[in-house]
Amino acid sequence: MINRREFSRSVAELEAEKGAKGFRYWHQREICGGLASSMGKMVHLGIKRMLKRSTLSYANNHRPWQLFEKVFYQLLSEADLLEAKQKRRFRFKNPMVSIDSKTIDLCLSMFDWARFRRAKGAINLHLMLNYQGYLPGWALITDGKINDVKVAQKLEFAPGTVVAMDRAYVDYEMFDRWTNKGVWFVTRAKDNMNYRDVKNCTLPSRGSVLTDQEIALTGYYAAQKCPGSLRRSVV
Repeated sequence: MINRREFSRSVAELEAEKGAKGFRYWHQREICGGLASSMGKMVHLGIKRMLKRSTLSYANNHRPWQLFEKVFYQLLSEADLLEAKQKRRFRFKNPMVSIDSKTIDLCLSMFDWARFRRAKGAINLHLMLNYQGYLPGWALITDGKINDVKVAQKLEFAPGTVVAMDRAYVDYEMFDRWTNKGVWFVTRAKDNMNYRDVKNCTLPSRGSVLTDQEIALTGYYAAQKCPGSLRRSVV
């Protein structure tokens, strides 16, 4: 899947193999364990013998990681081109993304930089999925203490984008900012949300929508942070 010519061009641009003696970046794409278990299948990479762990460790510490970033974006652009040619039965009128995060437990004795609790290590993997190509738009790894809202508050979306997320991302000030910029969002309301009805919308004759209305927040702080009307649907 990786274009060998583009890969070599990126190596040359970054001078990534300056001073290399035999162990090339093309071989570095795999790790020791994977190579050891698949030596019979590594001929297509030009690897004739198992690498020493110290050789791979030195390469990982001294060679620029930017090369693998360039390879990722090259593959992503190819995937986008392939997606543009495909026909789908269901399409959104507006660009749509979903955001979520997952806490991944880590062994604290091995990953001391990922301290989460006194005797536990963890990271949070924040991810945005772009529904146009069913591919990740970006990923961010933070320590386990960084919650979802703090990451979402820094995001910028093009006007007209629909952002889908769970209620861990509920932040009325952020919602008001998105609304003023023409960004739509869909989430679940918190159980303690206080509001008043502004307008009841006409329900569709078919489907599972039980309630569709415009509301205004009545909580003291919520109303100050998000003074505009919101759409509330019960399904």
